Amino acid sequence: MATVTQTQSTAETTQQASSLTRLGRWLPLALGVIAVALILISTAFPYWRMTLLAPQYPGGLEMRVFVNYMTGDDDPQLDEVQEIDGLNHYIGMKSLYEAAQLERAIAIPAVLFMCVLVIIAAIWKARWAWLLAVPAIGFPFVYLADLGFWLAYYGQNLDPSAPLSSAIKPFTPPLLGEGVVGQFRTIAEVSTGWYLAVGAGVVVLVMIILKIWTQRETNT
Repeated sequence: MATVTQTQSTAETTQQASSLTRLGRWLPLALGVIAVALILISTAFPYWRMTLLAPQYPGGLEMRVFVNYMTGDDDPQLDEVQEIDGLNHYIGMKSLYEAAQLERAIAIPAVLFMCVLVIIAAIWKARWAWLLAVPAIGFPFVYLADLGFWLAYYGQNLDPSAPLSSAIKPFTPPLLGEGVVGQFRTIAEVSTGWYLAVGAGVVVLVMIILKIWTQRETNT
């Protein structure tokens, strides 16, 4: 009788281990695919936007920043980024089109490489494979940190020979929230693409936790 019970217990343990193995193989891959889809979709949307409000621009001027380029609102009659660039010229700020040239050039290849790493991390059985997916978690926050650097660099390095240089002291435009630059009020906020990238990071985190848990369970 004891032998039969022990055999049944062993069979149940084997079945549970087999179920965990299947779960550990397919669910991380499914989560990895979802994360990659979110990351790729996010590149089609702006990650950050800034709106400049002033009496002479009743509707405001909007700059939307994607991972590899920037644009204004969907107004074909006015290039809002160029308009903002023109206004910045008077206070001695460098052209927006010169900012983060390296980052914008490598953005899409870097995103694609990061997506490949997520899939490899999802299917590779090595204990440390999950480390390959970590960049996807940090990506949206690295994006904001880099953007914050460029905002500070541009605001703190004004051309002293600009027409209105005496009226505007060096400043740091807000990365998030409201600010004032001369007669302009600025509103800065993250946008759809950034939220999608954060969502992808959450999915990747769940994938990593699941992989680590299943590895521990199958090795006990």
